[in-house]
Amino acid sequence: MIVFVRGEVAELAENHVVIDNNGIGYEIFMPSSMLACLRQGEEVRIHTYQHVKEDAMQLFGFLTKGDMQVFQLLIGVNGVGPKAGLGILSALSTDELRFAVLSDDAAAISRAPGIGKKTAQKIILELKDKMDLQDAFEQKLMHQQDAQADAGADLAVHEAVQALTALGYSNSDALRAVKQLGGMDDMDAEAILKAALKKLI
Repeated sequence: MIVFVRGEVAELAENHVVIDNNGIGYEIFMPSSMLACLRQGEEVRIHTYQHVKEDAMQLFGFLTKGDMQVFQLLIGVNGVGPKAGLGILSALSTDELRFAVLSDDAAAISRAPGIGKKTAQKIILELKDKMDLQDAFEQKLMHQQDAQADAGADLAVHEAVQALTALGYSNSDALRAVKQLGGMDDMDAEAILKAALKKLI
C-alpha cells in the first residue's frame, strides 16, 4: 500500500499530477482545488489512497492526511466511487463538506458534478455520525491559520480575499490575485484589495 509519495512536481494536468520520486513518475489523481496549490518543480509530499480494481490500479492524492481521511469516508458511502469522491472535494473543501454534512445541506453537496440530491442525502445520512461539529470548527480554524502562514499572510489578507469573493470573484481567483502581490506586510486589507483588483481587471 502506497500511503504517501514525496518528490518533485514533474507535470500538472487538469485532474492529476505526476510526481518524480527518484526517477519514477507517479500519476496521482487529485481534487482540482488542491492541484491549484502545486507548482511545477517544487518538492512536495502527497498523502495517497491506493485504489485497486480488476483492470486498473490508481493513486488518489491529498495535501493533508485529514483530507485523505475525509475522502475515504466519502467512498465508503454506497454509490460513491473514487471519481465521485474526487469531484465532491473539487467542488467543496473538506471544511465545507464537513459543515454541509453536519448542517444537512444536501444542496451544497449536490453542486458537485454527477452528485444528485438523493446521493447527497445518503452522504449526509451515512457520514453525520462520523463527523464532529467541534472537530469541524477546529479543523477549519487550523486550515485558515495554515493558509495564512503559507502565504505569509495575516488577517488583512483574509479580509481582502473575503471582500473579493463578496464582489463576485471566485475564491480561487481571489486567492490567486492576492498571492501575486508582493510586500503585503505593511498593507491593510483595503490596500491589498485595491492592488488585487488591478490584477483582476
